[in-house]
Amino acid sequence: MTGHIRRRGERSWELKFDLGTDPLTGKRLTRYHSYKGTKRTAQIELTRLMASASEGNYVELSKTSLSEYLDRWERDWAAVNVSPKTLERYRELLRKHVRPHIGAVRLQNLRPVNLSELYAKLLREGVAEGFGLSARTVGHVHRALHKALVVAAEWGLIQHNPASVAKPPPVTFTEVEILTEADATMVLRQLRGRSLYPIVTLALATGMRRGELLALTWKNVDLESARLRVEHSVEQTKAGLRIKAPKTRHGRRTISLPAWVVTDLHDHWRAQQEMRLRLGLGKAPEDALVFPNREGQPRSPNAVTKEWATAASRLGLPKVSLHALRHTHASQLIASGMDVLTISRRLGHGSPTITLGVYGHFFTNTDDRAAQVMEAAFGRVTTE
Repeated sequence: MTGHIRRRGERSWELKFDLGTDPLTGKRLTRYHSYKGTKRTAQIELTRLMASASEGNYVELSKTSLSEYLDRWERDWAAVNVSPKTLERYRELLRKHVRPHIGAVRLQNLRPVNLSELYAKLLREGVAEGFGLSARTVGHVHRALHKALVVAAEWGLIQHNPASVAKPPPVTFTEVEILTEADATMVLRQLRGRSLYPIVTLALATGMRRGELLALTWKNVDLESARLRVEHSVEQTKAGLRIKAPKTRHGRRTISLPAWVVTDLHDHWRAQQEMRLRLGLGKAPEDALVFPNREGQPRSPNAVTKEWATAASRLGLPKVSLHALRHTHASQLIASGMDVLTISRRLGHGSPTITLGVYGHFFTNTDDRAAQVMEAAFGRVTTE
């Protein structure tokens, strides 16, 4: 591979080098780059370009802006590889917080410093009212941009991903919200007889996610063996509702049910059948939803969340989200001494690492237990 430098001005140079031959035409491929600086630094840049070409890492020059690339990435990669809900979220983050600030920057000129400056600006003045975004939201922006730029590197549009170097701001740890046993008991008693009650009961007893609860069908509930099978989830986007499979194989799982939940589900099933008979609809089919709307279709996850928020506020728990029922379930299992692998599988986490990341602070007094184990095993040796 050959190359040389030609002066174009007092401190400007033309870098020319051979890129090999075109595999289709057999013709030589020659590339030209402009460079400003001394002859010595121009020679260093030429050497770097030629080394990249010989190693297969050379990236063709392009005037494509970051915003133009994001259009292509959303259309040709994200729309195919992520769920509609995730795509919707990525588009919103990039449209509101990336494109207006650095969208005009050439993709190949994007550097870690550009991203660090962007994150700092979003923290200071990230929203229209002049208030900054939270560190957590800026972290979401970083992850969306990082994922997009990973694909740019895979497509050979950039040599390195600047988001792999730039770091998002640290997020202050916040405790997950849970209900005390007294509050959970009060909620169950006060909601009994209301349409929300069986959903809240099952959420608290199984730790199932909102979408999983609303996609549950009677064919996946075995009341005789006191088990149910999680197979699907309801996802809500601006385009409407859709039933989707779990994100990972761990999301598909079998969950054992406590006796009181089996009783409540029996009652719910009977009430559902009686209502169908009164409406002249006949017995519900096997694949009927456990918690449908009045038309027998999936309920809106957002509507159920609002219904819970209204009920929680009325019961004096205005700051407790519906997801807190899942957290409460996990915290009760941890308090019982159950091992993290079993808890992780019950919650449908991809790995116990995720469980520990969310609930690790609930595992208390384990170090004292470790000392007791060591004492029982080896303490007698030191007294002999």
